[in-house]
Amino acid sequence: MSVPAAFAGVILIWSTTPLAIQWSSQGWGFLFAVASRMTLGALLCLLLLMIYRQPFPWHKQARRTYMAAGLGVYGAMLSVYWGAQYIPSGLVAVLFGLNPMVTAVVASLWLKEQSLTFAKITASLLGLLGVAVIFKADFDTSQLAWQGVVGVLLAVLLHNISAVGVKRIAADLSGLTITAGALVLAAPMYLVTWALFSSDSVIQGTWSGAMSVVYLGVVGSVVGFSLYFYVLKKVQANKVALITLVTPVLALLIGMALNDEYIGQTPLLKKIKMFPGRHVLRIENPNYDVYEDTIDIKAARTTDIRINLEKISVQQVFN
Repeated sequence: MSVPAAFAGVILIWSTTPLAIQWSSQGWGFLFAVASRMTLGALLCLLLLMIYRQPFPWHKQARRTYMAAGLGVYGAMLSVYWGAQYIPSGLVAVLFGLNPMVTAVVASLWLKEQSLTFAKITASLLGLLGVAVIFKADFDTSQLAWQGVVGVLLAVLLHNISAVGVKRIAADLSGLTITAGALVLAAPMYLVTWALFSSDSVIQGTWSGAMSVVYLGVVGSVVGFSLYFYVLKKVQANKVALITLVTPVLALLIGMALNDEYIGQTPLLKKIKMFPGRHVLRIENPNYDVYEDTIDIKAARTTDIRINLEKISVQQVFN
């Protein structure tokens, strides 16, 4: 496969995974969702290695590569799943847009790549400022938004350490082999984490959640990781990180189209999906006093709120 085609494949897959992560956690709990995804991915990778009769080496360099890749598959993905409970899927992808700057720092320290320039630092900081402006409303109205941001930023750091580590080892392994090794190490850790820390005694999943787990296990893990490690083997780490500058836009559009996520002004004519918790509802009209109140959104419930602004009737429906 050509490197540009692999690049395009990673971009498309990574643009859909933030929303799929949110859907896969609905009813299942994020620990069960990610453990199921990685276990399915590991089994499928091993099956593909058998079908294509590819070797699965276990020498020292291979084990080091699997461990480095596993850091991203376990540490980074676990942080993403946890953080995605509290922030919109589009914001997850946008925060991953910080990858180039973080990769440049890690690569300059570890690989001695001269990729950390003043222009790149300035561009990354401007991008971070843009993220803060675009999603300011999410931070103001959700008490748990900061936890999601911290979780995803931790994922960004671990993901980059993992990528640079794999690049530094430079083992002669295929993308599928590296993916299989990483998943074989990560899947048991996910299962143990789920068994120890899951608070869900009864799992009540949804059909969309189940399909999302299958999609993430097959496409997100096996295909996506294999293409990613293939690209990482062929291209400098700081250039691979540029993929995350494209995915935020696509992820935002996908979230708006399929999950009723909005940026900026919120429509008043349809149901709006919001995260559970306390939110500030504010309605403004040039000819009336500003209306502001705190509302409490419960999980799996629809809250119908009607407000009279004298002659104008404005209805907000949250679910």
